[in-house]
Amino acid sequence: MAAQSPESLDALIQALRCLPGVGPKSATRMAYHLLQRDHPGAEKLSMSLTRALEKIRHCSRCNTFTEQEVCGLCASARRDPSVLCVVETPADMLMMEQTQSYGGLYFVLMGRLSPLDGIGPREIHLDRLLRRVSDGAVKEVILATNFTVEGEATAHTIAEMLAGKGVRVSRIARGLPVGGEIEHVDAGTLAQALVERRPA
Repeated sequence: MAAQSPESLDALIQALRCLPGVGPKSATRMAYHLLQRDHPGAEKLSMSLTRALEKIRHCSRCNTFTEQEVCGLCASARRDPSVLCVVETPADMLMMEQTQSYGGLYFVLMGRLSPLDGIGPREIHLDRLLRRVSDGAVKEVILATNFTVEGEATAHTIAEMLAGKGVRVSRIARGLPVGGEIEHVDAGTLAQALVERRPA
């Protein structure tokens, strides 16, 4: 007869499987590691998750994660309130910030349109985005959604929604990566770089 693992261990393994890219084997390895070798790490993880769930909320202006009513970026007097960059996730916002080339504000959708998954305009807070853009301060909206089918559909829907609202709507460009060699770039990226070429 096969050995049966404790219920609480099975529950831990199932809980770890909610993480992206973690399958049954990885979840089992993680659970055994935490229980066998890293009790302090397990306790720290448990407390951090509990604290985050209690404290983290959405910024009332840009919708990203924060512990305050308004996040630090939205509260900063150094940011340009006339430019609003729309991204899918807080991770995308972080990547934009790491470029150190953008000084405006953000709106984080927390997703992208995907009708097959039941994600429509309400789920990605397009009503809040429209209110934000209509505040009189925003002059340009930069659409920085991903270049996936869903990301493109989301960008198109937002552009249509903002048409006639008195704001400039732009889309981040696609093309060759900095330092990349043409022979190693996929055909789709190269084709897009040709389409979006600019004067030298």
